[in-house]
Amino acid sequence: MKIFAISDLHLSFQTDKPMDVFGDNWAGYEDKILRDWNAKVGINDVGIIAGDISWAMRMNETKQDFEYLSKLNGLKIIIRGNHDYWWSSITKVRENLPPNVIALQNDSIKLGNYVFAGTRGWRVPERKQTQKPDDKKIFDREIIRFEMSLKDAQSKVQDGDVLVSILHYPPFNAMRDESPFTQLCQQYGVRVCIYGHLHGKGGRTELVTHKNGTTYYLTSCDLLNHEVLEVKI
Repeated sequence: MKIFAISDLHLSFQTDKPMDVFGDNWAGYEDKILRDWNAKVGINDVGIIAGDISWAMRMNETKQDFEYLSKLNGLKIIIRGNHDYWWSSITKVRENLPPNVIALQNDSIKLGNYVFAGTRGWRVPERKQTQKPDDKKIFDREIIRFEMSLKDAQSKVQDGDVLVSILHYPPFNAMRDESPFTQLCQQYGVRVCIYGHLHGKGGRTELVTHKNGTTYYLTSCDLLNHEVLEVKI
């Protein structure tokens, strides 16, 4: 079983929010991802999609986006991104997903010798930056949720298993400073952490970061040229 990852698909088959308004590199990106994914990912492989899956505002606007996900080979694991407004209760999400798509929310799943745990995360403050009260409230809550998912994963990990965590937001700031998210990765022995959210050419767009025994992969699809990334473990 191989592991692949991508994020920030921003599908909009039932909504009028085409991504090519952000640049020509987004033109026809859905077809490109589909072709590349199915050329690389086998039926027994796992593909992680780390949030911002669909522009839909409500669940009834996701049908065609979910049909697209179902056409991607392998078993897909998804988490919520900041633009996934359609994502309400996890029960309702799971009821509407295709059978080959699994949603994580503050919990985990074991597949073979891999255990996957994930939640959305939140913005890690930059140096000398004071969080606004609303930001701090969400940030603190997401730390709790991340540890919930890792504790759930820890109960499933056996000798020889690999723990993979999934966040939508970067787990560190632009300087790659320690954060509660990276500290939890270290504490629970996370081998690989997948994240997304970042776009464009400026800023912290290095695709791979090594920190305290964890390898962090940035998987925003435009930064990957809309090609799914094989996660090396």
